[in-house]
Amino acid sequence: MTLHLIRHASAGRRGGWADDDLERPLDDRGRAQAEAVAAHLAEAPLRGVLSSMAVRCVQTVAPLATASGFDVDVRRELTEGARASQVLELLRAEAHLDGDLVLCSHGDLIPEALNRLLHEGTTVVGGRGCAKGSIWSLETRGRDIVRATYVAEP
Repeated sequence: MTLHLIRHASAGRRGGWADDDLERPLDDRGRAQAEAVAAHLAEAPLRGVLSSMAVRCVQTVAPLATASGFDVDVRRELTEGARASQVLELLRAEAHLDGDLVLCSHGDLIPEALNRLLHEGTTVVGGRGCAKGSIWSLETRGRDIVRATYVAEP
């Protein structure tokens, strides 16, 4: 089973948005990135799609969720400002279940969660990063996350 941890796609500059940052939508580039994520994971045997509460995260995984016949399940523990330990708890709780799962989160949580996994012995294949619209595919064995592969641009 694989957990696909996605950083939300491009949503313009935070400073250029006057309203609540949770409501900041994807920009044109971000919408194209969301479609690329959906195409990249189109053949994955998905069992669900989880997202941060932020509109930009929901919009990043919405094309994939729609194409796969799922609603986007909004989760506080994936939302910017949560603790990396919450993300790890969620990953471990989902790791042993059948089928792939997509989770969309933020640049403050993903690197810290991955650093903790690396410290615990998860093997990284290929490059590393956390670009907007990127995907970390985390292979699991039971509740353990054993291998991580980064795709910067699907």
